Amino acid sequence: MKILYNNEENSVNAETTSARDREQVANGRFATETDEALLDSYSRTVTDAVEKVSPSVVFIEVWQPSQGGETHGSGSGFIIAQDGFILTNSHVVHGAKRIRVSLADGRDYPALLVGDDPDTDLAVIRIDAPGLQQAVLGESSHLRVGQLAIAIGNPFGFQTTVTAGVVSALGRSLRAQSGRLIDDVIQTDAALNPGNSGGPLVDSQGRVIGVNTAIIRPAQGICFATAIDTAKFVAGWLIKEGRFRRAYIGVGGQDVPLHRRIVRFHKLPAETGVLVVSLERDSPAAVADLQIGDVIIGYNGRVVRSISDLHKILQGREIDSLGEISVLRRTEVLRVPITPTESPTSA
Repeated sequence: MKILYNNEENSVNAETTSARDREQVANGRFATETDEALLDSYSRTVTDAVEKVSPSVVFIEVWQPSQGGETHGSGSGFIIAQDGFILTNSHVVHGAKRIRVSLADGRDYPALLVGDDPDTDLAVIRIDAPGLQQAVLGESSHLRVGQLAIAIGNPFGFQTTVTAGVVSALGRSLRAQSGRLIDDVIQTDAALNPGNSGGPLVDSQGRVIGVNTAIIRPAQGICFATAIDTAKFVAGWLIKEGRFRRAYIGVGGQDVPLHRRIVRFHKLPAETGVLVVSLERDSPAAVADLQIGDVIIGYNGRVVRSISDLHKILQGREIDSLGEISVLRRTEVLRVPITPTESPTSA
């Protein structure tokens, strides 16, 4: 009986082991099938998004005057209206003598510069062509770090090249070639190369969430795009007036810390401000009697912590509108009436 029991026990153990092996094999096969399904789902998402937006992506060639005649350059863009308006980067078309656009279907047309804004590195050009397909513009305010991001463009002239990655960070600031900070910039690891500039960065639904702008050359996978919310706002003004209007007060400044005693005494909301280091002659700041050495700490009730804060406040709606600038002069807080004019660079 004991021997028979052992044989039965061994038989049970063998059956249990065999069942466990079968389960592990089945689980492994299920895991592999699940991974393949996820990979296939990812591929379908990318291809579907690319198919939606690719017809609106264009290749832009520019010829700019130079001492030796003219130089040739290229970039990317995308159609934002069926009547021929195309959004791209300012640095792609700024100062161009001639612009030519090639569509995804092989047609090409001469283009005219509608307007550009170097401070946000955005520009609008226009072609006269029938049967255009415009891109669907999304909302960058709804983006989340980690979501899929797909870049489409023409790096080194290779048309409709696709790279995919994720949104790496939001709310970055990037300095434009004009020296002004571009705010609310999207960081992505979707690879960009020269020629991608001006192309769309899209989400998994094929909606444009940014305009590909720049890369950090020594780094791997650090690329930037101007948020589409900013681009829509600027493009509207470029189409309407050919320029993006900014207010101007005529000061040169630098960010400085404030003395803690002064911050506590006046109960100031920030510990930094903008030191006035120069004044333009006959500028709104000079007329308002601002002085070199003043520290700007506010404008129309809004806190000014830095030059970037001041840039954000001085938009087109402030032009020729009486405002109030708050400055710290030695140890005294003054509120000075001032009327900004239009920036000479935007005019």
